[in-house]
Amino acid sequence: MYENRAGLCYQNFEEVRTGHIFYIDKTDFIREWWEYADKVTLITRPRRFGNTLNMSMVECFFSNQYAGRSDLFEGLSIWEETSAAQRSAFGEKNLPVQEYKYRELQGTFPVIFLSFGNIKAAEYKKMEYKITEVIAALYEKNSYLLEGSWLSENEKLYYKKIQPGIEEEVAAGAVHSMANFMECYYGKKVIIILDEYDTPMQEAWLYGYWDEAVRFFSSFFNTTFKTNDALERGLITGITRIAKESIFTGMNHLDVITTTSDEYATSFGFTESEVFKALDDAGLGEQKPKVKEWYDGFTFGTYTDIYNPWSIASFIKKKGKYDTYWANTSGNDLVNSLIQTGVPSIKQTMEELLQGKSFEAELDERIVFDQLNGSANAVWSLLLATGYLKVEKFEQVGRLLRKVYTLKLTNMEVESIFENMVRGWFGGSSEVYYNEFIRALFNDNVRKMNTFMNKVALNTFSSFDSGNRPSEQAEPERFYHGFVLGMMVNLADTYKVCSNRESGYGRYDVMIKPLDRTKKAYIFEFKVLDPDEDEKTLEDTLANAHRQIEEKQYEAELTSEGFAPHQIRKYGFAFRGKECLIG
Repeated sequence: MYENRAGLCYQNFEEVRTGHIFYIDKTDFIREWWEYADKVTLITRPRRFGNTLNMSMVECFFSNQYAGRSDLFEGLSIWEETSAAQRSAFGEKNLPVQEYKYRELQGTFPVIFLSFGNIKAAEYKKMEYKITEVIAALYEKNSYLLEGSWLSENEKLYYKKIQPGIEEEVAAGAVHSMANFMECYYGKKVIIILDEYDTPMQEAWLYGYWDEAVRFFSSFFNTTFKTNDALERGLITGITRIAKESIFTGMNHLDVITTTSDEYATSFGFTESEVFKALDDAGLGEQKPKVKEWYDGFTFGTYTDIYNPWSIASFIKKKGKYDTYWANTSGNDLVNSLIQTGVPSIKQTMEELLQGKSFEAELDERIVFDQLNGSANAVWSLLLATGYLKVEKFEQVGRLLRKVYTLKLTNMEVESIFENMVRGWFGGSSEVYYNEFIRALFNDNVRKMNTFMNKVALNTFSSFDSGNRPSEQAEPERFYHGFVLGMMVNLADTYKVCSNRESGYGRYDVMIKPLDRTKKAYIFEFKVLDPDEDEKTLEDTLANAHRQIEEKQYEAELTSEGFAPHQIRKYGFAFRGKECLIG
């Protein structure tokens, strides 16, 4: 449904409906969720996919604070009487053959709606305080419960104690207590909605207080959603599926819906038919092919051609201007950190992805944050959950039916996001040194190549260090793969940069081929000083690098493509710690 005005940043369903803001009808989600009848549902979707707006929609529909607000739903699919024939279209579960009149459900439940989307802090105590602020605001909003004799004097004393800064143990059980108070007041069990549950967990991992956060949230989720007799239904949204053993211990009644699940597949994000209709309504119908190239590609379960709502709404608002709108909605700190400081194989795979290729990985959708530093597959699982990768093919392999995914960058917008991310690794003074190194390379100025490469290495080595104190052998390799990605991104318009490919009798480290065949091509061999190879100086290491280039005939690929010997430059890079010698 396309309304009068395209608006951004609207996450409140009431504001969208009363303000006639651009809205595509997703109220079928209410019917689907209610009829599945799962006690607690966790739905993971990438950021800016309408998660918060959908949760606000659920609140407006069920909450008794919105009783009688038929104006919010008139004209939408949920307001039509449901028949058994309509319900059979879901096809996911055996639903009772019975007619529901959803109009009779609107505004009939007490609802608790919380969001952890703003819980971002660099240390645990600050995170904990922000959580208590959210809980205190919930108590303040429902302070009418203190009126009359619904609560005992002790309960009123407890209620008034809920203020920002309360003890961790009290905060963990406060939502459970509020549900009990509301059930007592209304005589009806409570629906609890928690949006962006995993934002503080990602912050905890980034800033090093993971164990403390796990301790708190394990207790919070247990009391709020597991042992809460006042709970009618629970609905949780986030970006990632954090492993049960971390914070969902013992929650066997939790139904988890991820990006590979068919349930609710079209409830978050826009389908292609919805996008194309919106473009036609906005007078941008001729842009459909390019919009598909830029913003299509998300896949939920077996449903393909899902679009990012934020990007589409932004594109319409900006009257057809193409941009990486998704990148500007919030920080990509976690993703950036994992790729920049990850094991070399992660950067190697990113090289393939940025060239438009796909790769295979065996994934477990349960994100175990403690594995992110050392497991490439854990990183790919996170990137799939967050929408940066899409599934091209899925198969179960072997006797144990291992899950193997063929993955690719989602679309051109995501490709642009990663390119800008890589450029950011060489920002500030490093960018100046990097550009000077490239200029010296193209001018055959080896002296300046040495000067500026040493400055680049000195300024960026630490940013490629995962914090696990990599050895001097491993550290240059981390830098090398990051440096290759930088060249691949920055030289993409004029050169093709390849790494770790077979040529001649071995695998070269880096080959730079000009798109203009009249220009020079380059072969790089990176080596770390190795005393076991009788290398006492960087000059010895450099000589071995050149010997390897010649013995393995790395130039064979270039000569077979028509490059003359005088066009080919061969350079060795010898490393000892952060010191580099090029020749």
